[in-house]
Amino acid sequence: MTGFTHDPKFSVWQERQSGPLDARENDYRTPYQRDRARIIHSAAFRRLQSKTQILAIRQNDYSRTRLTHSLEVAQIGNGLVHHLRSANPNDSNFQAWLPDESLIETICLSHDIGHPPFGHGGEVALNYLMTEHGGFEGNAQSLRILGKRGSYSLNFGMDVTRRSLLGILKYPALHQDVVGKYDEKQASFRQFKADLWGPPKCIYDDEKTLLTWVLAPFSENDKAQFAQIKKSDTSRHSKSCHASFDTSIMDLADDIAYGVHDLEDAVVLGMVTLPMWTKHLEPALLEANCTALNQNIHTIRDKLFSGQSYLRKDAIGFLVSHFITSTKIIEKNEFEHPLLRFQAVLPEPEAQALNALKQFEMKHIILTPEVQMLVYKGQQMLLEIFEALSADPQRLLPQDLALEWQEAERSKLNGHRIICDYMASMTDDYASRLYNKLFVPSLGSVFEPM
Repeated sequence: MTGFTHDPKFSVWQERQSGPLDARENDYRTPYQRDRARIIHSAAFRRLQSKTQILAIRQNDYSRTRLTHSLEVAQIGNGLVHHLRSANPNDSNFQAWLPDESLIETICLSHDIGHPPFGHGGEVALNYLMTEHGGFEGNAQSLRILGKRGSYSLNFGMDVTRRSLLGILKYPALHQDVVGKYDEKQASFRQFKADLWGPPKCIYDDEKTLLTWVLAPFSENDKAQFAQIKKSDTSRHSKSCHASFDTSIMDLADDIAYGVHDLEDAVVLGMVTLPMWTKHLEPALLEANCTALNQNIHTIRDKLFSGQSYLRKDAIGFLVSHFITSTKIIEKNEFEHPLLRFQAVLPEPEAQALNALKQFEMKHIILTPEVQMLVYKGQQMLLEIFEALSADPQRLLPQDLALEWQEAERSKLNGHRIICDYMASMTDDYASRLYNKLFVPSLGSVFEPM
């Protein structure tokens, strides 16, 4: 499906909330090419260059940021689509609905655009602060930016196409329908326990109208099925059961980038050593019983820890390529529409191997005290900044946001969401500078730009 088409079954997904865009002379771009351009040229996308992926910004000049991670997800997503198209050329059932290059890159490039400073630690801190005001969740914030708060439209955010919005909709459930019961808050921010305040995977209740618009082309049966939620075994919150075809490709690309490329960072920086690999990760990979990995596990290990960048890159490339070329299409027969019925998945051995990589990184990198101390510090900064801003928004917010907050309060809307939007948009550096300006007596000047 390339270019603009007037076939109703396709063209309805190329619509924008604002209606048709004004024609520009000699502009032959497709709607999805224009979507991709809007993402790449947006301030929200540029800010990802100074937002933490796993390792804190400025700890080194090698590790990935949210920006480089998003670029890698887009490249892998593109590779997945190319593989699915090339490996199944005669399967007309889903071929017509595979996203083109511009569409899958738009979805992948923007999948983390709503994530706050200091990684998932920052997400938890903002959710803690917003528990009485609709919560905070990074994917929900991405949808909010693309459909409501971005800079290309007064009322419709980035005003990207309906299908682009559907693609980043990882969790099509309203906050009110999935949020569980939290414990009582502690008396002091210093007692903040992050594992008690993780957000539900959702979209905000404020975006209910936007969700309705995105899902409008589906049948009532598909909408009802798509809205299903289930109780989670690992969280106090419930979670949605389904995602779209495009989302399944993006989510798989995200998992591959996280599981493989972020491992590369840790190896280069010495956070993952050969003994750690041999003791913890290699047995888990072998247990997955993935034939190609089992046959090459010693070669992969030797190249990863060779100290030679070209050999390490070859091992990383092998892993990424294997996951891409193993991907297949399944059908969820409970759905009528192809965008919900088809899903990109890994076979069970590869899925288990990729999960082993992700679990290893969580336990042996992200949850280490060295990393968690930096996460805690970032969370404390966000907690204190938010408390100050919400105590006197008209005084401390930037002027345009102060006016917006004032209007929200006057209209009895959610003024805290305006403050949260501002906090979520901050880079790690910006949040640190603002903290210093607010709370460190010897730092900060009216002559210092933020």
